[in-house]
Amino acid sequence: MEWLHELFRKSPEMAIFLSLAVGYAIGKIKFGKFQLGGVAGSLLVAVLVSQVGVEIDSGIKAVLFALFIFAVGFESGPQFFSSLGRQSIKEIVLAAVMAVTGLVTVVVMAKLFALDKGLAAGVAAGGLTQSAIIGTAGDAIAKLGLSAEETARLQGNVAVGYAVTYVFGSFGAILVCVNLLPRLMGRSLRDDAVAAEAAMLAGAQVLGPDQQEAAPSLVGRIYELTDDPRRSIRDIENANPATTITIERVKRNGKLIEPSPELVLLRGDIVLVVGRREAVVTDAPLLGREVFAVEGMELTMLKREVVLTNRRFDKQTVAQIRADTASGVRHGIFVVQLSRMDAVLPMQPDTVVHLGDVVSIYGAEQDVKRVATIIGDTIVPSAKTDFVYLGAGIVVGLLIGLLSVKLGSIPLTLGSGGGALLSGLLFGWYRARKQTLGALPPGAVQLLKDLGLAGFVVVVGLQSGLQAVETVRQLGLTIFGVGVVVTIVPMVLTMLFGRYVLRYSNSAIFAGALSGSRSANPAFGEVLDKAGNAIPTVPFAITYALANVFLTLLGPLIVALV
Repeated sequence: MEWLHELFRKSPEMAIFLSLAVGYAIGKIKFGKFQLGGVAGSLLVAVLVSQVGVEIDSGIKAVLFALFIFAVGFESGPQFFSSLGRQSIKEIVLAAVMAVTGLVTVVVMAKLFALDKGLAAGVAAGGLTQSAIIGTAGDAIAKLGLSAEETARLQGNVAVGYAVTYVFGSFGAILVCVNLLPRLMGRSLRDDAVAAEAAMLAGAQVLGPDQQEAAPSLVGRIYELTDDPRRSIRDIENANPATTITIERVKRNGKLIEPSPELVLLRGDIVLVVGRREAVVTDAPLLGREVFAVEGMELTMLKREVVLTNRRFDKQTVAQIRADTASGVRHGIFVVQLSRMDAVLPMQPDTVVHLGDVVSIYGAEQDVKRVATIIGDTIVPSAKTDFVYLGAGIVVGLLIGLLSVKLGSIPLTLGSGGGALLSGLLFGWYRARKQTLGALPPGAVQLLKDLGLAGFVVVVGLQSGLQAVETVRQLGLTIFGVGVVVTIVPMVLTMLFGRYVLRYSNSAIFAGALSGSRSANPAFGEVLDKAGNAIPTVPFAITYALANVFLTLLGPLIVALV
């Protein structure tokens, strides 16, 4: 294997991408109903690759994780802040239960297997994947008044216990959250994520890439007038106040003519009618017979999202806006959706709109452009990322992560991960309010999440895999076995508590909360992948922030109790 070692020494980045490629290939293999998943597969492959000796700079791991956790927060910022309140009590309790069960499990296992304070704290740090325990436990050991040699030995054992148990700490959390929890709930993460998203969107249909409605709500049809209506286009369009159709094209005697509101239609005219399906089906056939493929009747329609900035419409109901807006302004425009902070609003007459709401309008291009300037600022679709906004957000997050507050002698900090998550939530929330600022397309967010998490996990495996295997060889499987128990038991007990006491009913939301309460980032990444949307992110963000505090406090408590 010397040639592999030399190859990875010259190009260590090759080891990262090799682990990703092979890991994701293995993750796709199904063993009955069990599927490892790309993140867990990449972690295992990285541990194997590490055995030939690979040196990876820790800065790569920090960068990848910052990208991942910021993107997660950015995507879920609007929903996170709207969900805070009494409804977050379950997440607070869940995070506390995880910390308490983790502490009890570590202390009991340390007593049973005669682990010293250092090994016990290291097992907690690795088995619960909370690296901050290393620091708080090491600081507590230094304050015990022991000899310099004994202090150094115990602090070294913290690192040993951490190295042996961290890999399964990450892997075991994936098994519980992605495989065991859905079986307990009796439903898949994907099904419950879709159901929760549908409820959040107030019943609005969400189409995925390359999906189209078989019966779209807005349609266009061509009719030849078989009677002589002798009515203007305005009269025909306003004949039925309950429904709306617009006449966008008129062809008379083989020539196209301008469809002005005052134009009087005659028998034999061919018209293009656009409107909501129910209106077109009900009213348009009264004009005459439907015809097809008439030259010159083609019309390109446009859909645009516009941020409401016109104070004239602020705090007005949909009905009031419609009544106060001249028919000439409304002509040819259909409002297909209203949303606020990425949450869809019901299109009811009594729905009140506010500045900053996003109005989705549909119509002919010239009509959409005309009305968009009246409503506010048009959101122009773009595949480009605003790197000014992205870079500033991550910098702010890393600065927040450097802040530290002492609880007695214990320093508490969000760390770079917690800081980047909080910054992502704030920047995502602000972007939802000012949607003409800080573009980060969904595809870019997904890439940051996938590459950031998988790359982070691979670097962890490459850095700690060799040391973990060597330590197991030296100390036997006892430490590793204790780490397995510390990883699995608190998660299972917390999962049962959440299911039967806290009454979590949605598996996607529950999996997000459970992975966050253990600071289990790889598990959360797999949960997101299985869910297929961002539903698990909000509960994860709450419990993850709490876990960074609760689990960090375990270091000195373990040193005191073991």
